[in-house]
Amino acid sequence: MKLRSLRGPTAALTTLALAAAATLTAALGAGSASAATTVRVGLGGYADTRPAGTVGPSNSDGAPVTPKVTARMAGQAAPTNDWWSSLIYQRYAGNPYSENLYAHPMTFKAQAAGLEVGYPTTPTITPDGRQYDYTHTRDLTLGVAGLNSPDTKVDGWSDWTVTPYWADGAHTFSATIGHGLPYVFAHATGGAAQVTTASAPTVFSNQGSVLGITVGGHNYGLFAPTGSSWNVNGSTLTANLGSKDYYSVALLPSTADLAQFRSYAYNFVTDTKVGWNYDQAAGRLTTTFTATTTAQEGSATGTLLALYPQQWQATPDALTALTYTSPRGTMKVRQGSSFSTVQTVTGVLPSLPDAGAYDRAALDGYLHQVSDASDPFNGATDTYWVGKALGQMAQLVPIADQLGDTAARDKLLGLMKGKLQTWFAGTGSPGFAYDSTWKTLIGYPASYGTDAELNDHHFHYGYFVQAAATVARYDTAWAADSQWGGMVKLLAKDAANTDRTDARFPWLRNFDPYEGHGWASGHAGFAAGNNEESSSESLNFSAGLLLFGAATGDTSLRDLGVYLYTTEANAVQQYWFDADHQVFPAGFQHSTVGMVWGSGAAYSTWWTAAPGMIHGINFLPVTSGSLYLARRKDDLAANLAELKANNGGAFTDWRDLLWEAEALTDPTAAKADWDAGNGGYTPEEGESRAHTYHWIYNLAALGTLDPATTADTPTAAVFTNGSTRTHVAHNYTTTARTVRFSDGYTLTVPARSTASERGTKPDGGTGGATNSPSPSPSASSSPSPSPSPSASSSPSPSPSASTTTAPAPAALYLQPNGTLTAAYGTGATSSTIASGGGTNHDGTPYQPLTYTLTHLTGTLRPGAGTDFDLYVDAGSTVALAQQARVSYDFDGNGTVDRTETYRYFATDPVPGWERYNATSAGLQSTTGAPLTNLANGTVTLEIWPALGNAPAQLRTGATQSQGNASALRLPFN
Repeated sequence: MKLRSLRGPTAALTTLALAAAATLTAALGAGSASAATTVRVGLGGYADTRPAGTVGPSNSDGAPVTPKVTARMAGQAAPTNDWWSSLIYQRYAGNPYSENLYAHPMTFKAQAAGLEVGYPTTPTITPDGRQYDYTHTRDLTLGVAGLNSPDTKVDGWSDWTVTPYWADGAHTFSATIGHGLPYVFAHATGGAAQVTTASAPTVFSNQGSVLGITVGGHNYGLFAPTGSSWNVNGSTLTANLGSKDYYSVALLPSTADLAQFRSYAYNFVTDTKVGWNYDQAAGRLTTTFTATTTAQEGSATGTLLALYPQQWQATPDALTALTYTSPRGTMKVRQGSSFSTVQTVTGVLPSLPDAGAYDRAALDGYLHQVSDASDPFNGATDTYWVGKALGQMAQLVPIADQLGDTAARDKLLGLMKGKLQTWFAGTGSPGFAYDSTWKTLIGYPASYGTDAELNDHHFHYGYFVQAAATVARYDTAWAADSQWGGMVKLLAKDAANTDRTDARFPWLRNFDPYEGHGWASGHAGFAAGNNEESSSESLNFSAGLLLFGAATGDTSLRDLGVYLYTTEANAVQQYWFDADHQVFPAGFQHSTVGMVWGSGAAYSTWWTAAPGMIHGINFLPVTSGSLYLARRKDDLAANLAELKANNGGAFTDWRDLLWEAEALTDPTAAKADWDAGNGGYTPEEGESRAHTYHWIYNLAALGTLDPATTADTPTAAVFTNGSTRTHVAHNYTTTARTVRFSDGYTLTVPARSTASERGTKPDGGTGGATNSPSPSPSASSSPSPSPSPSASSSPSPSPSASTTTAPAPAALYLQPNGTLTAAYGTGATSSTIASGGGTNHDGTPYQPLTYTLTHLTGTLRPGAGTDFDLYVDAGSTVALAQQARVSYDFDGNGTVDRTETYRYFATDPVPGWERYNATSAGLQSTTGAPLTNLANGTVTLEIWPALGNAPAQLRTGATQSQGNASALRLPFN
């Protein structure tokens, strides 16, 4: 999750320095309380206390936070960056419960009275077709009669489940929920089991202790202990538990399924575990998912598990005919306690071979643009931008080696070693510090919330690991645990610890093993759940683990990389790219998304609506670890074709990344694009002309990936160009080995070399890993939803006031004269939001900017809600926040019928527009009637200063081409 209103290392440094000083004052004092001690790891180390003047995990007000757990879980490594992390990480001071939790197929939200349960089956799609959400909507609230808990804490977790806990002195309640679980397993004391419904339930079966009900069109089974009975009193359902303390609730695909779900209703899931095994000889990854059950009655075992598409597409196990709807497509149900998936492993090369017909002198000239730069790190100081610079150099080292430019190669390696060693020294900032409260390693200077929100560790640290893998390829001694390799592995552990006995870090922090991909936000404090934007940077981390493990002979680390890389690559094909056209709902107008959320997905990024960057954010960084993008060349071609269609028929932003992606599906076209346009573009911040030229021309010679052919090493790939096949493999070890491909071809690869039919290149420097042909198995046991992108084109403008009734437009754009129009503006300008005068105006308009449109008629879209994108800027002023309210007069009689006040948006003290989005911010309060149809109605938008002592700016009047257009989106047809 990167809030990149400004891209670039200088902007990131400014954001870090000023935002930390402004909004996280309380955390600063804690950070400078004691002097740090360096904990030695090989030749490097990390600090046991963060540097003075820096921040750690904090809430949205800047106050330090601690894991919200029960006494029995105190001190354990808190699983941040998960689908349920808003339970354990309290992002908002006023919400000690949780944000929406998207477990799939069910959704949840913790409240004082217990656990809300929902099953959203109809997506809400923004009017411009750029975002869809299956937003949590309450059907039930589960609890115990009389419960009024002051908070919700976490009382346990497993690989894909969590158990929230409520207590108010007289009552206790806990509920185990999880991915793929169609049940909620509850324990209650101090009163009767209680289920309240959002509307009057229809009872379709009453068997005393078993009750079947329908609420909001969704069917549920309620299971109390045998001998008890459910009492239905309007929307309140209770069961006296007697001497027992348990009950369960199941989501039923249909009313006819009650008996089958009763069979497993008392088998409570008490543990879940994911394990994997990489069969190197077969090029196959087998992943096993196991649920442990404990019978509350009798001695039965087993349960029902709903599988995501990337799971049921790959399982050899029998499935039932039962299905559920989810934001990831259809989920299919497995009867039993476990299932497995089998996936083909396509390899990761450390670099492409030297096969291109490029001008070698020109390529070397491009190379020296980086190696001879006065500052090859471009002023970068924080973990992300230093990482990007390291990643750029890592791709250039093998090119220099192939060109025979050993001076440039060694200079780049020296720069990389020097920077890594500085960060790994453990003596302050720059460097890494361990937070013993949250059990995490944080790099300082941090950026994009890696410190205060625990965001993006896998994104940032992946660049460090990739760079270290390149160094290890040429200097294995440097990468030994006793030298600098120990710190590399510690970074890997922070984001992807698989040692269940290592209490320093949670298990697989950034990876969701059941949903099959990473999550970026540490706290998941959004109404849309958690999110991940740049899936490709997550895969860059996984590829780095694979390559570093292979380079150092650490097969366990290598195989972890194989598991993460293979699993997420398949998930990305489905959930980011919808390769099989079974995930994105009808009405969503794109074939790819920039961001996946717990509730859905969006054709957007955190910082721009530019199509090239929306597509490109899931391509970068382009490395040989990007070959997974070519597994479905048809889908990649459609992805790029849509981009061109939405972008005037050409690539504009990030042209180099897009040419490189094009080379994976149509290298001839990519070569033509490069030849025609390479003289007039600016490389993406982590790219270089040398690498782009090398990549495109090599693929023009090699052709495209053959994903059907595997090898008995993970560092191999096969390419096809017409009838010509090229088998490529890299050998990191000190002895020659024969690589066997599944098409029957064998290739002898000398020690520390890359080989193919086109020749052999010794490119491994000195030293090397011991040849280990068979791998060891990887460990098997041990305010404010998603943003909407900037608005797309709208119809012709309608005036802000009219004497005739007009249809309600899908989007209304804010203009500098205080009006709302259905068309974009004619030129961006800014309107001043007054100073709050140092007084807290949270929830109460103060000198607001007001935008009103009258005489509107429209039909409410089912399940739809108000949305807006307001682009605000506090300049360099600290501690400002803006707030918005939308009011409806449905019939235009002059009386406000409904008011929606949204949580305020805290701006950063860095000049540049930031996006305040209704869905991301979330509703703070509503008053009046529910949304209904407009009949000659009026809508009013107010924006005012909630906090601060200085004015801010609101962007108005922007044209479509200028982007960042402030807009109000109405939920009416």
